[in-house]
Formats: sequence, C-alpha cells, structure tokens
Amino acid sequence: MNQYQATNRKLWSGRTSGHHLYLHEKIACIDIKNEKFVSQNHRAFALLGYACDEGVQRNKGRIGAFDGSDVIRRQLAKMPNHLALKTALYDVGTIQCIENDMETAQEKTADLVARLLKNNTIPILLGGGHDIAYGHYEGIRKHISSNHTIGIINFDAHFDLRSNKNGNNSGTPFYQISKDCEANGSEFRYLCLGIRKDANDKNLFQTAEKLNVSFVENTQFKTRHAPHVVRVILDFIREVDCIYTTIDLDGFSSAFAPGVSAPSPMGFTPEIVIECLQMIIDSKKLISVDIAEMNPLFDRDDQTAKLAASLIHFVIHQLDQQ
Repeated sequence: MNQYQATNRKLWSGRTSGHHLYLHEKIACIDIKNEKFVSQNHRAFALLGYACDEGVQRNKGRIGAFDGSDVIRRQLAKMPNHLALKTALYDVGTIQCIENDMETAQEKTADLVARLLKNNTIPILLGGGHDIAYGHYEGIRKHISSNHTIGIINFDAHFDLRSNKNGNNSGTPFYQISKDCEANGSEFRYLCLGIRKDANDKNLFQTAEKLNVSFVENTQFKTRHAPHVVRVILDFIREVDCIYTTIDLDGFSSAFAPGVSAPSPMGFTPEIVIECLQMIIDSKKLISVDIAEMNPLFDRDDQTAKLAASLIHFVIHQLDQQ
C-alpha cells in the first residue's frame, strides 16, 4: 500500500474573505509524489503529516495519534493569515504507517524532510507519535553538512531515551539518534525542557547524564524561573549551528492538552513554551519544527488540536517576520 497520501483539500475550510485573510485561503495543497516541487525564492513553509501511532502502541501508550495531523489541519485552516504576500504556505500531504511498518514511514519522512530543506522550505511536521522525531532528524541530517552541529530542543515531559534493544518505539527516538551520532562521529546535542521525575525512571536520568543531555525539570520550567530557563537555552543555542525543535503535546498539563497518549495534570503551560520558542526563533538557527502526540480520540472540544494549531501559527508568523 502507498505510504504517501496527498491531503484532501476539503480539510482546509473556514470563513471565506476572498482576500486571503484566513490560512485556508492561503494554503496550497501539493501532491508531492506527482507534482514538481521547485526551489523557493521567498520564505516558504510546508506542512507534512505523519500518521502513525505504531510507536505509541509498542511503547504501551494509548493509541489514536494516527489521525492527529488532520485534526490539526482543520483547526489551523480557520486561523487568520498574517503571512507576507510573497510567503508560500504548502500542505505536502502525509506519510502513513501501513501494516505496522513504522521504520519505513520514518524513512519516507526523512526523504521528504530532506527534499523540502533542499528546496529552501521550512518543514512543519504534524504527528503522530513522537517516533516522528527519528525520521525528522534523519531528514535534517541528510541535508545538513556533516561539519555542522544539529541541536535538538524538545519540549517534553519525557526524555524519550529508552534503549531500542527490544525494538524502536515512541520512547526511543533520541536514543536512536545518539547511537547514530556515535556511529558517524558527529555530536549529539540534545536539550529537553519540562522533564518530570514522575515520568522518567532513574535509568533514563542516568542515560541522559551519560549522553551529556541538557535538561530543565518541570519544577523549574516555569515563567517565574525565566532567568534560569533563558540561560540554559541560550547556552545551548550558542553551541550549535542549527536547531530542530520538537514539541510533544503530552508535556503540557492535561488542563491544556487532554488529547495525548500520556496525559498528566503536572505538565507545563503554553505561556512558557511560547516564550522559549520566541528565543529559539530569534536565534535565526531554527530550520525545522514538529508537533507530536496529537491524539484526537481523547481530546475535549478540540482543545489539544487548537493548542497545536496555535503553536504552529505562532512559529510560522514569527519566522516570517525575520
């Protein structure tokens, strides 16, 4: 079966202005398998879905993230468009995990991410389990020169550094990346914001220490501790050449994001995430972003989908102002 699915244009609907006042009027849906995608001369963003909850299931989480990308699209479609006239916004479809073959889905994702970056387009990926991170990073690595350091900034309650000795899943992507970095002699630079001790066992903290992972625990990842958070992020940014940012929705308190694989009321708030994203964007090193763990089966009144869409809306508009 075909693992690539072009987006149904009907997902992009909302209030009609006739003057591109809304994102559904701005978006251009492209069947990237059958249509030529050319290099962009102006600012361009491309949304790419990752329909997969196989990694979540392997990690013993609650499934439902397969349909995550489309519910985010529906909410983003209705939002206002403040992008510059020359800025392009594309929807290039979705990579689907078929017959539990998550690894092939990750490979296809990597190929498309590399293709988008090659064509001067900023990829914005919509997931799907956090196994999206492995394919996403591999695509960036294919594009970035080997003498450039890729920094990963993950907003998450979990390290996702579990060993893949017994197979890959949504809890192993950054461990897999670390092993790949070790094998090819590149630096593994990873910062995780929002780590919870009640969501990571002591072995994971030991793995993080061994791999020299930077992190801020959730007890400190708050606006009242902003000076500490700012210092950690800026120190990390200075030491890398480009940044891949991944936002795991289960890092947010379930008061804001109930529709995830592993919800908790002890998560962080949107406010601190927005402030940190602004710092990352201001660095002018951000090259790719994804949203992970959107699970519409457990959402309430599209609350989590709206949060995800608002985060994407913020990122693309702030990047567009650079």
